[in-house]
Amino acid sequence: MALAIFDLDETLIDGDCASLWSHEMAKIGWVDGESFLRKDAELMAEYAFGRLAMEDYMAFSLAPLVGRTAEEVAHVVAPFVEDVIEPLIYSDAMRCITAHRMAGDRILVISASAHFLVSAIAERLGIDEVLAIDLEERHGFYSGATRGVLTYREGKVRRLEQWLADQGESLAGAHFYSDSINDLPLLQRVDFAHVVNPDPMLAEQAQREGWPVLRWS
Repeated sequence: MALAIFDLDETLIDGDCASLWSHEMAKIGWVDGESFLRKDAELMAEYAFGRLAMEDYMAFSLAPLVGRTAEEVAHVVAPFVEDVIEPLIYSDAMRCITAHRMAGDRILVISASAHFLVSAIAERLGIDEVLAIDLEERHGFYSGATRGVLTYREGKVRRLEQWLADQGESLAGAHFYSDSINDLPLLQRVDFAHVVNPDPMLAEQAQREGWPVLRWS
């Protein structure tokens, strides 16, 4: 049994769940739509070029959750995933997950988005195991802060290494699927790197490395 590791945004789904969640918060009145979404777009543009400080994005995107309970947020996330995210799941991604499951591989999603979003989406995909950005709660309410190492760039490798140690697993024979140059540190660590609908910088890197490029739809 080997590991089959998947990035989430723009890899398993045709979109970025954090940005889509920002639009959902604007829709339900949790944020000032125009200014919040403009800032979100600016930060996501930095992400695309590998220049984003994830701490800055999380501080921005979690501000509307301050003082809300995990249950309150989950109540809104459930229909969001069903109505907005589910139509964006790549059919090819589902087939790939099924093939790994039939091969007996252990499936893990690792994402630079908030855990409450990633876990809800992974559940829709039939995946139980998730590494994502963990949020701090104080006295039962989200504080707007994160906990631990952020699953972003080299942080994905660090969190995965800790998970492997805790689980008694290894990266021997592991596969990793991603679209983003931000995931280069982890792509270079696995035996089988798969590039999915890559951004331009990752497409160039894939050509240099000889990694397969998958076009999922």
